[in-house]
Amino acid sequence: MRLVLISDTHLPMRAKKLPAPVWDAVESADVVIHAGDWVNVALLDELESRAERLIGCWGNNDGPELRARLPEVARVTLDGLSVAVVHETGSAKGREERCEKAYPGVDLLVFGHSHIPWDTTSPGGLRLLNPGSPTDRRSQPYCTYQTATITAGRLEKVALHNL
Repeated sequence: MRLVLISDTHLPMRAKKLPAPVWDAVESADVVIHAGDWVNVALLDELESRAERLIGCWGNNDGPELRARLPEVARVTLDGLSVAVVHETGSAKGREERCEKAYPGVDLLVFGHSHIPWDTTSPGGLRLLNPGSPTDRRSQPYCTYQTATITAGRLEKVALHNL
């Protein structure tokens, strides 16, 4: 199962549209995960129409229309892997332990908010991924997104893509 992970798109405020490489990845993925701060419901509509399967949550910059259509925390099992998607996880210090307590039984937590790519594993085995932002790099050298695969309940081939 091929995944594309994005977050913090902030359309149309930070960019008018997603970069072409992101759309190419979306169209070849089995599942697209968006960890909030869409800002405009038009992107949700477009991703729903172009992605084979879309999983997402709302972020702090998402208004009532997005919050009515998306959960604060999305939870799903993908090919045996328990996944949760949330926008904010708090400060980087202590994140792994804090999230492990907040999301028991979860194998993969995808989050956003910071625009800073993140890939760590908690002491108990929770994998934490933040794809950064494909449209607003802030203090990072590049705009980014992530891809990964799931095979028989195992997360594999996690890759960060610079734009």
